[in-house]
Amino acid sequence: MFLENLDPLKDEMIQIMDKDGNVVKPEWMPELSDEELIRMYKTMRFSRVIDEKTLQYQRQGRMLTYAPNLGQEATQVGSAAAIRQTDWVAPSFRELGVWLYKGAPLEKIFLYWFGNEQGMHMPDDVRILPISVPIASQMQHATGLAYAARHRGLDDVAVAYVGDGGTSQGDFHEALNFSAVANLANVFIVQNNQFAISTRRKIQTKSGTIAQKALAYGIPGIQVDGNDIFAMYAVTKEAVDRARKGEGPTLIEAYTYRMGAHTTSDDPTVYRDNSEVEAWKDKDPIDRLRKYMIAKGIWDEAKEEEYSEERGKFVKETFENVEKSGLTPLEDTFDYTYAERTPILEAQYQAKKAFYAKEGK
Repeated sequence: MFLENLDPLKDEMIQIMDKDGNVVKPEWMPELSDEELIRMYKTMRFSRVIDEKTLQYQRQGRMLTYAPNLGQEATQVGSAAAIRQTDWVAPSFRELGVWLYKGAPLEKIFLYWFGNEQGMHMPDDVRILPISVPIASQMQHATGLAYAARHRGLDDVAVAYVGDGGTSQGDFHEALNFSAVANLANVFIVQNNQFAISTRRKIQTKSGTIAQKALAYGIPGIQVDGNDIFAMYAVTKEAVDRARKGEGPTLIEAYTYRMGAHTTSDDPTVYRDNSEVEAWKDKDPIDRLRKYMIAKGIWDEAKEEEYSEERGKFVKETFENVEKSGLTPLEDTFDYTYAERTPILEAQYQAKKAFYAKEGK
């Protein structure tokens, strides 16, 4: 429906629900049960609670850097809800909503941001790859997952997430080209939050939209209101179904906004005006869905308060448990990769051990 009839060169953006929670395109509205809507909303709200509390913990010096997801919850949860549990996800570092919806334990997520690589060793049934720090490299991994699934006779789809800045990396283009030529079951989702750290999207590329980049590879490209969870779900579902039927990859540009800093090491006031952020707060994806659900009679302020309080306590307890036990022993740092330490690793371990002994650690 969407992918066949929309031309990415015409700058058309898919929107089903406006910023006030009104359905403006009822003919496009996906069929979702009340239970599914509540699960999607709760995941978005949970993500926001985690972000708010984690930012506090980091500012208190209780953990390392963190990449907030504020404002991008609908892009993440809407797309995650449209894929099967058996489908694979190759994430960047800003996909908290996807991890939560797919069942990633919060303890694991906190471990990762503590600098413990075991945090990205997800349970097998979650089917999310570890974060790949080199920007856009996960796009290549997703093509490999899709190629392997086809080789094994499976109908799994591999979904890759990347930011707008990642579209300037060679890995992005190589992945799209290989996936298109091999006709793989991929969906590539670009979270266009308007900034690659401090670089605005408009000075990253001359393309009118990121969705237009799909045309060069002979695959569908579509721009979606990334703050509209219904639009994200509907378009991702169509792209995933298309891939599963053997019709090849799709590029989805989720047009959203990073309301927080790039990471806790960033000061966004240096490169953007607060009035811009305030304008986007009026399009908050969580507020938008909450208004819709209240009007539908399946949510209210009492449920909101109760759920937010319960999740806040859970986040606090989980963080404190990780804070007590999440530090990695010195030996684990050197034993993580190989079955036995190589001579070089053994020498490094002994040197580090001697240093710690000297410093009284």
